[in-house]
Amino acid sequence: MIVAQAVGRALAACGADTVFGVVGSGNFHVTDALVASGARFVAARHEGGAATMADAYARMSGRIGVVSVHQGPGLTNAMTGLTEAAKSRTPLIVLAAEATETRSNFHIDQAALATAVGAVALRVTSAGTAVAQAVEAYRVAVRERRTVLLNLPLDVQAAACEGPDDLDALVARLLPAAQPAGPADASSRELPGEVAALAGALEAARRPVFIAGRGARHARRELEELAERTGALLATSAVAKGLFRGSPWDLDVSGGFATPLTAELIRGADLVVAWGCALNMWTTRHGSLISPGATVVKVDLDAAALKAHVPADLGVVGDVAEVARAVTAQAVRSPGYRTPELAGRIRAEGRWQAVPYEDESGGGRIDPRTLTIGLDELLPPERIVSTDSGNFMGYPAMFLDVPDEGGFCFTQAFQSVGLGLATAIGAAVARPDRLPVAALGDGGLLMGLAELETVVRLGLPMVIVVYDDEAYGAEVHHFGPHGLPLGTVTFPPADLAAIARGHGLAAVTVTAREDLAGVADWLNGPRDRPLLVHAKVAGERGSWWLEEAFKGH
Repeated sequence: MIVAQAVGRALAACGADTVFGVVGSGNFHVTDALVASGARFVAARHEGGAATMADAYARMSGRIGVVSVHQGPGLTNAMTGLTEAAKSRTPLIVLAAEATETRSNFHIDQAALATAVGAVALRVTSAGTAVAQAVEAYRVAVRERRTVLLNLPLDVQAAACEGPDDLDALVARLLPAAQPAGPADASSRELPGEVAALAGALEAARRPVFIAGRGARHARRELEELAERTGALLATSAVAKGLFRGSPWDLDVSGGFATPLTAELIRGADLVVAWGCALNMWTTRHGSLISPGATVVKVDLDAAALKAHVPADLGVVGDVAEVARAVTAQAVRSPGYRTPELAGRIRAEGRWQAVPYEDESGGGRIDPRTLTIGLDELLPPERIVSTDSGNFMGYPAMFLDVPDEGGFCFTQAFQSVGLGLATAIGAAVARPDRLPVAALGDGGLLMGLAELETVVRLGLPMVIVVYDDEAYGAEVHHFGPHGLPLGTVTFPPADLAAIARGHGLAAVTVTAREDLAGVADWLNGPRDRPLLVHAKVAGERGSWWLEEAFKGH
């Protein structure tokens, strides 16, 4: 056995069961070893797609993501997806072959490249240490929730390694230290002062609101119990959308995608508790949703998050579920923000579908709100929605409901256009029990076009919705009002439905609500091919939330 095979076997023994990638000579053997050890390999058509698929898979499955790439250009092709994962603290391992000979065409400083975007760079250095170093990469990724580049030098990969019995025994000894951090690592029992202070703040509050983020997606039950006891309303950041779906006190997403009612109620809060949520500019509309007189509390495993963005008046470093349980045990029962009248308002006004608007469909274009509401009514509730970045992205985030926090995959930490289709593929692999829905702009579809073949090859019953305004719409609405020329960001019409059919998908073109009958026909049929919905959307005005977003540019 050679080192490359030992690394693949070790990672499979750790629990890496799904691998995304593009295979070349440099990563052939490590990938083959993973597959031989029982892992599923999902071949992408571009390394950028592979990295994003692995990122989305990790987010939606709760398991580690693994991506395998060739040395040099294989890694550089993957860098945008790797950056998104690193910024999102996704537990991900990038297995990259490495050319260490400086005269090689493939040689670059791969470790520096990874470090520059916030990933952790590690390397396998010898046959004797290969297995331990592979397990260490797994430990850092899982326990520290980091994206890890594990460099595999070509000469080290080819070296002979110990036999499989020794390897398996060594992994078994090393693996316990690589398991995910649990409550014992950050127990609220070690924080009696902070827990009592948070219980006291909730007792004093008359209008408390909880905002749950990525770090609270495992703690719905604990947060709902505490909110019930203290009368808090429930909201989420965009990445945790759906966490409180079904609760009569669910305000859905806080921030740029918030309904008018949600914005009103969060602004009216006298206490805002952020659970695993840093309260960044998107979640708070650049701080405007937090009243100047409100007390802000943050509960997070990352101490740095307590002072980031909106600094906390009270910070608690700990696991969200553990802290919530401890506070519930001390909290005094209070009606807080909850009244029968407010419950009625949330039922009547708490979803974007209930917010009136003037339909701007016409002239061969459909209003994106009308389009998305129509899709929301047609698509089955058990769905998993993945969005790309761009002017359009608020519409699926606001108007497509999801069943729970496992129904929305939002890769926006790097704000890159072009990741949406690959995101949807990774999410679909993670949750095959749900209908995958990809929401893309025309620019994002064309950037990620190669992965249409992957969707067809994998047999994914995916609905791909393309909001086509024949432009990079964000730039049009950012610079257009100033009278600047827009020829660099606008494009002639493209028959995206024909392109999709050429890849083997079914396709419908939508210019009016009645055209959605084609989507209904596909849903009622065998769904034996994925469906692309080419929606020619009205784009005279930018989405209102985009005006908020541009404040951060």
